[in-house]
This record gives sequence, C-alpha cells and structure tokens, in this order.
Amino acid sequence: MSLTTPTKSVTRALRAILPRGLLGRSVLIILLPMVVLQAVALQLFYGGHLDVISRRLAGGVAGDVAMLVELVRREAPENRTWIFRESAWRLDLNLAYEEGARLHSVERAASLPLLPLEEDLNHALWERVRLPFDTDWQSDPRSVIIRVQLPEGVLHVEAPRKRLFTATLYLFVIWLVGSALLLSAIAILFMKNQVRAIRRLADAAEGFGLGRDVGQIKPEGASEVRQAAQAFNRMQERIRRFVGQRTEMLAGISHDLRTPLTRMRLALAMLPRAPETEEDLEALTHDVEEMERMTASYLSFARGEGTEQARPADLVALVQDVAANARRAGARVEVAAPADLPMPLRPDAVRRCLGNLIDNARRHAQRIAVAVRTVPRTDMAGPGGAQKTVWAEITVDDDGPGIPAEDRESAFRPFHSGSPTGTGLGLSIARDIVRSHGGEIELEESPLGGLRARLRLPV
Repeated sequence: MSLTTPTKSVTRALRAILPRGLLGRSVLIILLPMVVLQAVALQLFYGGHLDVISRRLAGGVAGDVAMLVELVRREAPENRTWIFRESAWRLDLNLAYEEGARLHSVERAASLPLLPLEEDLNHALWERVRLPFDTDWQSDPRSVIIRVQLPEGVLHVEAPRKRLFTATLYLFVIWLVGSALLLSAIAILFMKNQVRAIRRLADAAEGFGLGRDVGQIKPEGASEVRQAAQAFNRMQERIRRFVGQRTEMLAGISHDLRTPLTRMRLALAMLPRAPETEEDLEALTHDVEEMERMTASYLSFARGEGTEQARPADLVALVQDVAANARRAGARVEVAAPADLPMPLRPDAVRRCLGNLIDNARRHAQRIAVAVRTVPRTDMAGPGGAQKTVWAEITVDDDGPGIPAEDRESAFRPFHSGSPTGTGLGLSIARDIVRSHGGEIELEESPLGGLRARLRLPV
C-alpha cells in the first residue's frame, strides 16, 4: 500500500506535465533523446576537456606571475625596469608596482559563474605564489588584474584573458545550442505536417458524425494516415448508400401504406351516418389517423433527419416557437430562457426533438416548464483539440407520473412505450437528434414531481 500510493502520485504528476497533444508528444519523443545526449556531451566537456584546459592555462599564468614576483623581490627598485619591459614583451604581462601600498581583501561577485576559470586561477596562484593576492575580473573586459602583496608594496599584473580562455568553448556552445534549435525546428515542422493530416481526419469524422456533408477528404501525410483517410472515405460512401437505400425503401413502404389508408379514410367519410353506427365510425376514423401517425413516425425515425445541414440558428427562438405550437394544441407550457442563444443547429431536427418531448409531457401532465441556459463544459475537447467550454442546456419538466429510475434508460429504446397511445419512437428520435449534434439527453426526476428531460448541446 505504501508503494502503490507514491507510484500513483508520480504517474499523476507526469500526466500533468506531459503534453496531451500528438504534436507535443511526438516532438518530445524526438527531442528528449537529443537533449539527454547533449547533456551528457556537455557534462563530459565540462568535467573533462574544459577542466583540463582551464587548469593548464591557469597554471601557466600563475607560474609566470610567481616568477615575476620572485624577480621583483630579488632586484633592487632601480633595477626593476628591465623586468617590466621583458615581461610585457616576452610574457604579454603588464606590470606596475605601487610602493608602500597594502592589499585590502574585497568581496567580488563571480564574472563567469558557469566556468571554472576564476577558481582554477586562484588555486594555481595560491600554489605557486604563496603570498596574499587578489584577482579582479571586472575592471577590464579584456584583462585580468592580479595584485600580489609584497613586503614593500603591491605588484599589479595585468594578464590578457586570452591566456586563460579558449575559443573552443564558444564553438562548443554555438554547436550545442544551434544544433538543438535546428533539430527542434525541423522536428516541429515535420510533425506539424503529420499532425495536420490527422486533425483534418478527426474534424471530418466529427462533422460526419454530426450529420454534416463533409465530402471526400484528401489523403495526405504518412502512409498510415493516408490509409485511414481512404478507409474513412469508403466508410462514408457505404453509410450514405445504406441510409439512402433504407430511406427509399421505407419511403416506398410509407407511400404504399398511405394509399390504402387514404381509401379507408375516404370510405369512412362516405359511409352513411346513423346514431347506432356513429361511435363505431369515430373509432375506426381514430384508428386510421393513428395508423397514419405511426407510419409517419416510423419514416422519420428511419430517416433520422439526416438530410438537413447544420446552420446558424437561435435556439431560444426555436424553443419559443415549439412552445407556442404546443399551447395552440392545448398544452400549458412555461418557458424561461435568455433573450437569444445563437449556435449551429439543424433547426427542423431540433424542433422535432423538442416537439416530441413536449408532446410526451402533454399526454401525461397538466403543467410543462421549459428552461434554456448555458452551463460550463469541461468533459472533453472538440475537434482539432479546440476546447468547447459551454453547453446549451434545455430542461423539459412536467408534473405527471414520471418514469421509475430503473426504466428511464429503456424508455429510449425504439418501440418501447409506456403509453397505450404512443409508438415508442419519440424519445428514440429525440436521442438520435441530440447525439447527432454532439450532445446528450438524460431523464431525471423533475422538481415539479414528474419527469425531467435534460438536453445538452455543444455551443
């Protein structure tokens, strides 16, 4: 138990740090080994080559300074001129002597904190000079000023930095940073082109799933992505062909059924009316109307409203229109909604969905309340990785008997009706329409005491 919890914590931390997109992960897979390799090379350079070269250069300068200090100490002040001249000519070290001065220790910040030059020079001077000294790397950008305390004064030694520094460091850093940037740019450009093809395929699949006519997508990218695009195009054709054949077949069946139903309605209308047959004729007329309504419902369910294309529409105006139609049919419907809510919709399909829900509520309840609002959405990302953060939520409440919790999911099954006058297709059609918009519908207990249908559509 003690080992499992830290492992889960580390896993969650890694998931939070790692990029979520394919582009970020692919670039990370490419660049991470390169960064590790360059880090190893950098460590070897600092721990090996640079350290050895720095110690050797610092030792050479410290040895020259130690020799000059010894010569200055041995010679009389009037004989030191040749030491200063020969030092500048042969050793490239400029000397100055300050008679009677005392060396004061001064705390100086490191001018090259990432390099071992200052530390190596101080160590070499301490080993060879064996006298109090001070190094100044900040006063002159081209030189290092070394001050050594002698018995009678302070000796100033100006050493050029090129004697302590190698240009190999610049070349190495330029190669390290330049190669990393170049490889990063190449990897990002290459993977961006590959990911673009996958995103287009995902957008096409999302649009096709929402009932949009996305057409054939152009295969591009890697061979596997091209193969997936071609398979998607073939799938589109098969699904369109299947839906078209099914719709045509059911349309023909509906037409064939409507013809005898029309004849039956006409015959019933032409039959002579008598008090003893009036009730039977009314029942037969009602049965014929019910058969016509069921035939139209079956055809709408099979068609799935799939031919309508999404377009910008006002959801609030659509809800108000459906509620007004229900009021004209005798329903008591209350609507609470904002002024407007524009979003891409298939208006006829959504109108049919809401009409089915309100019609179901009207058959079982006296009061119906419809509410429209927007709620945050944090469950998933949209096509191409763009986050859709808002749902349009519609609730339809009634004060009817409701549906038990264990039977609510089965109520969405086709031809499953709890009413003797229903076809069992209203909720199935409503769920198909909502899901084709990328949303979801749920049945819950209503605050009014009956049933609540909650619809959520992506804005």
